[in-house]
Amino acid sequence: MKTISYFKVFIVLGLLYSLQVHACTNILISKGASVDGSVMISYVADSHTLYGELYYRPANDYAPGTKMQIYDWDSTIYLGNIRQALHTYSVVGNMNEHQLTIGETTFGGRDSLIDRSATLDYGNLIYITLQRARTARAAIDTIATLLSENGYHSEGESFSIADPYEVWIMEIVGKCSPEIIKGKNGKVIQTNYDKGAVWVARRIPDGYMCAHANQSRIKQFPLNDPQNCVYSKDVISFARGKGWFKGEDKDFSFADTYVPLTYESLRLCEARVYSIFRRSAPSLKLSADYVEGKNEATPLPLWIKPDNKIGVKEMMALMRDHYEGTDLDMTNDFGAGPFKCPYRWRPLTWKVDSIEYFNERAISTQQTGFSFISQSRSWIPDCIGGMVWFGVDDTYSTVYMPIYCSMQVIPQQLAQGNGNLFTYSETSAFWTFNFVSNWAYTRYSDMIIDIQKIQRSLEDKFLMFQPYIEKTAQDIYNSGKVNECMQFLNDYSLNQVTNTADRWKQLGHELLVKYIDGNVKDDKGNVTHPPYPQWWYKKIINQTNDHFKIKKLKSETDKPQ
Repeated sequence: MKTISYFKVFIVLGLLYSLQVHACTNILISKGASVDGSVMISYVADSHTLYGELYYRPANDYAPGTKMQIYDWDSTIYLGNIRQALHTYSVVGNMNEHQLTIGETTFGGRDSLIDRSATLDYGNLIYITLQRARTARAAIDTIATLLSENGYHSEGESFSIADPYEVWIMEIVGKCSPEIIKGKNGKVIQTNYDKGAVWVARRIPDGYMCAHANQSRIKQFPLNDPQNCVYSKDVISFARGKGWFKGEDKDFSFADTYVPLTYESLRLCEARVYSIFRRSAPSLKLSADYVEGKNEATPLPLWIKPDNKIGVKEMMALMRDHYEGTDLDMTNDFGAGPFKCPYRWRPLTWKVDSIEYFNERAISTQQTGFSFISQSRSWIPDCIGGMVWFGVDDTYSTVYMPIYCSMQVIPQQLAQGNGNLFTYSETSAFWTFNFVSNWAYTRYSDMIIDIQKIQRSLEDKFLMFQPYIEKTAQDIYNSGKVNECMQFLNDYSLNQVTNTADRWKQLGHELLVKYIDGNVKDDKGNVTHPPYPQWWYKKIINQTNDHFKIKKLKSETDKPQ
């Protein structure tokens, strides 16, 4: 857990509870929808308070009766303690040693259901489950048990849960529903407190893909298909008791009942799902009408079949998106400026003359702490098959580095405690990548070309060498030297992270020299002064009329001929 001063905790809490932050995006790829038979998920962890660290928890054994202290994942406030498992699995990032992976996005839901007195929040729920479960189905059972025993402290969440064979989407809402009555003395008494959460989980059909982005997406679901859908026994009856649903069970919609849709949910959340689906299946000709809030528009499906099978490289591309090629394209509106920068500083919504407006919320965003693409593969041993492609900072300008789930030593550049949001660290990959991206925002359309050139060269090299690295690892494993196999993969990942961070630091220096003070040096080192685009000059003229027009002085026009 990160250490942080009490003063900084108050700052963090202020950000968390005073701002409505629509954060995080997940993509889920079933085994039959991937190029090589991998089960994959992606997770973009976005927040004003997240730092780019690669979490690590070694496997461990505990004595019966051991308690585990729980601190809120976002604020580090102590929440209580729960029973510790007798044995826990090792976890690297968001994948455990059995290739089980979990990601999430927060969708909020009805405020009345958030139980701030409960012990387990969404972050701890993820990482405790990874330490205790081997498969996706076991993870769902573990989550359900933890919730029933300890309550749910957070807002509504969508979880992506993947193992080498299956991938599931699970949606959870707390059920804090105390009945408020007054005693004889007029004092308010709280009774009939309902602990835990209501939830539903659906398996993504083989050959299909799913996505979620801070909006509940499970509507109606099969009530008698336990192989593909499981849910809490009171998910419908609880809603009936609250008066939120009165129809037949078969018509019950989890999303519509517990997370009523708003325009912001469509434009800031579902729009990201639309962009993922339209790029993955152009043949569907999905319209943007729904996410633009047009009446009678057809809602997006929970999952789609992609036109072509998706590999790691395609997943990296899907993670990099500012709605390019759509009416929502963030590089084309006035806020992008002369260099088409697709980023808008917070707040996400703003008012002018009491009218509320918003900035587009794309998958690629400046406040990403870290992101990953996971590969879970059934045909090779867990220590080789489990891969997390890990990146820090903005997905559009990060580099996804190969991290195997069998790692036992975390690279210094990604280690917890090596710098934080308040403290710069020269050896932190998070700060190294942030330097490059923040410098690029000043002349984005030019610098992003230089960035992508190095980004592609590094990622293409990793992907090219992956089969050879894994063939070597498999040979070592097959010879009975499992520990040596794990050490080989550990060393390989360490080296790639170090080399990437070093190359990115060099790139930052190169960009600083090339673009300093508005100058641009060409390939031969010549200093050039490229003008702003003509369309930008015309916008200036339209805004200022003749304010900047060069005029003739009277003394110039009165000169004798």
